[in-house]
Amino acid sequence: MKMISRFGLGLLLSSSVLSAHAEDVKIGMITTLSGGGSHLGVDVRDGFMLALEQSGRDDVEVLIQDDANRPDLARSLANEFMQRDEVDIMTGIIWSNLAMAVVPSVTRQGTFYLSPNAGPSDLAGRMCHENYFNVAYQNDNLHGAMGAYMREEGYERPIIMAPNYPAGTDALAGFKHLYEGEVVGELYTQMGQTDYAAEIAQIRDSDADSLFFFLPGGMGISFMKQWESSGVDMPIFGAAFSFDEILIKAVGSAAIGARNTSLWAYDLENEANDRFVEGFQAAYDRMPTLYAAQGYDTANLILSALETAHPDDKDAFREALRAADFDSVRGEFRFGPNQHPIQDIYVREVVEGDDGEPTNRLIGVAIEDIQDVYYEQCDM
Repeated sequence: MKMISRFGLGLLLSSSVLSAHAEDVKIGMITTLSGGGSHLGVDVRDGFMLALEQSGRDDVEVLIQDDANRPDLARSLANEFMQRDEVDIMTGIIWSNLAMAVVPSVTRQGTFYLSPNAGPSDLAGRMCHENYFNVAYQNDNLHGAMGAYMREEGYERPIIMAPNYPAGTDALAGFKHLYEGEVVGELYTQMGQTDYAAEIAQIRDSDADSLFFFLPGGMGISFMKQWESSGVDMPIFGAAFSFDEILIKAVGSAAIGARNTSLWAYDLENEANDRFVEGFQAAYDRMPTLYAAQGYDTANLILSALETAHPDDKDAFREALRAADFDSVRGEFRFGPNQHPIQDIYVREVVEGDDGEPTNRLIGVAIEDIQDVYYEQCDM
């Protein structure tokens, strides 16, 4: 197995990446490795490469490029991968606006794309494609699961907030779909926003009994620190994107007590997850996040399909992907008719760990076998 990084010096995971012979399968990874939210892309990459390393295969080559969270750059890199490098498979994109800029063109040209994170509703519905598989979730899923959980927990007046981009609008739509009640208000913020004084004032002045928000990456850190300083006392809920292990340690004590939905937890008990968490900590000396788990599963799905067919045999390889014959770190996993997951969504609570730092603890299941609503729009 070989990893080639063209965005700089790169990262060699171990000596085994220096395979000397030509590779049979070529994978192009475009992900966010610099700028805001780069830890998401770093963890997807590291989880993906760990699975390949553990497999011991030497017939897979991974080319890695940094999109710097820029749709124009991601589109250009995708064209290079397809036209110059002739990759068999593409993966890696974190952000939904970048996915919308890249995936339709990639799949139309006959290249397989497996998403380890972004799951915009259009790609699950009207723009679905036989060469596109989402190995993470449809954007609504974690948010819808939290809506169902908060309804069951008796919260009657939530106020909800997200950035104004495809994943943000999907998030709030998903929450409302399964909450099934009225919300006090909807707040849309800007991508990359750092000052949330106005939004916190609106929340303070509302009649809300709870706050649900989706603010991934640095946006969530900024908001939570300002929230703690504001003195507003209200239960906080969200999805794992705002409460991964890296973010909550950056936020500190303000995150304690927040509950979040996730398709995975590091303390989820199954053999595949034990191997992943132990292997990740040994390789990188840090606890994996949701993004690392998704990257790991994406690689293992590809490896399982390669046991049956090569991507050159597109029909056979596609069917092998659809079979999802691999052990997922999240437990049961299967694809729906639009090639998006049907899976359980868990609830985690941020608690103080043994080392005094915030950490997530699994506390239950929010919803079982969740499937997105957009598959009905998918003509495939």
